[in-house]
Amino acid sequence: YMDGHAACLGGAIIDGGKFDWLAHADKFPGLCAPDESYHGITYAEKFGKEGAFITKATAQLMRDFGAMQSPQSAFILNLGLESLHVRMPRHVENAQAIAEFLEQQPQVEYVNYPGLKSNKYYALAQKYLGNGGCGVVSFNLKGGRKAAEAFMKRLQLAAIETHVADARTCCLNPATTTHRQMTDEQLAVAGIPAGLVRLSCGLEDKEDLLADLQQALAGIAE
Repeated sequence: YMDGHAACLGGAIIDGGKFDWLAHADKFPGLCAPDESYHGITYAEKFGKEGAFITKATAQLMRDFGAMQSPQSAFILNLGLESLHVRMPRHVENAQAIAEFLEQQPQVEYVNYPGLKSNKYYALAQKYLGNGGCGVVSFNLKGGRKAAEAFMKRLQLAAIETHVADARTCCLNPATTTHRQMTDEQLAVAGIPAGLVRLSCGLEDKEDLLADLQQALAGIAE
């Protein structure tokens, strides 16, 4: 969503600087135990709550893994941030409407979106996500892999893509794309059944998106 246009990959580290790492030293040895590759320094002791995490990230992890953005990616993300506050409410509005619509469809077994009252995380979402959830909705179609394939083929507005958080609505059936090496049984155990569809709601008109989903769902029974 920082980028919002599928133009680059990247991100930012956000650390409030208030977490007491040393109070949970057994869970965070990377921050609370000496780093022999950096003169035996213990980041949580040397830099405190405010600086331990970001110092380790830049001093050790960036050095070892090369985890840094290209200047072009940084430019694109910074540009995208200028419109983030305008884009996110629309993503959320569309996702909420689509989740509510899908929950009423006979072809849909269940919908997973924290903005739905039926969702097990609804209370937590109301507590922590004051401005709504995100733009990603997942739902499982009755009929499994065959139903998902029929649904995906009929989509006209939504694009079949592996990424999320695009200005354009993107749809994916993991069973036939990213997780196609797994059997239906393995998919079910992993919590991504063969009929699962992940929908990243874009910025299009809400009614257009609903119409596209409705006609695609209608094709499952044909």
